[in-house]
Amino acid sequence: MSTPVYKRGGPIRDPGDVLAGSVLLIASVILLFYLVPNYINEPPILQNPMMSPRWLPRIVGGLLLGFSLLLIVQGLMVDSTGKEDGRRIEKGPRRRFALMVVALVVYVALFEALGAVISGILATLILFVAHPVRTWWVYGLAIVFPVVVTFLFVKVMNVPLPVMPF
Repeated sequence: MSTPVYKRGGPIRDPGDVLAGSVLLIASVILLFYLVPNYINEPPILQNPMMSPRWLPRIVGGLLLGFSLLLIVQGLMVDSTGKEDGRRIEKGPRRRFALMVVALVVYVALFEALGAVISGILATLILFVAHPVRTWWVYGLAIVFPVVVTFLFVKVMNVPLPVMPF
């Protein structure tokens, strides 16, 4: 006679995923139904709905809503008790965390003064130092990414960003 195998009881199998999904769900609902309609104004004459200032925040809010629901469903259906679960968080060194915070502060503090490109390059280089990148050509991406992202925002989406300080 074999003994029955009991799984964790209750409908929630991974409380961390359900909690994170719920927090993100609340944030996405606030973004979609309060912040976007009340704080982002549309000009009276729009030639194309994709040129609306509300377009990108709606896309981001919709994606956040969808992924938060998926995270809640995952927390209800997937058991996280296995040792070989790749979703476990491994804490890195404190230096890495500190450098990531420094990169954020540098980007936010220098955005207006130096422009999107230079502050983006500095922040990306700090992030590459925080996560030891040993391949030399990857540091070239620290220049390419901020330039491409700034170009997309300024030229394609018509977002007025300070590109360069001069």
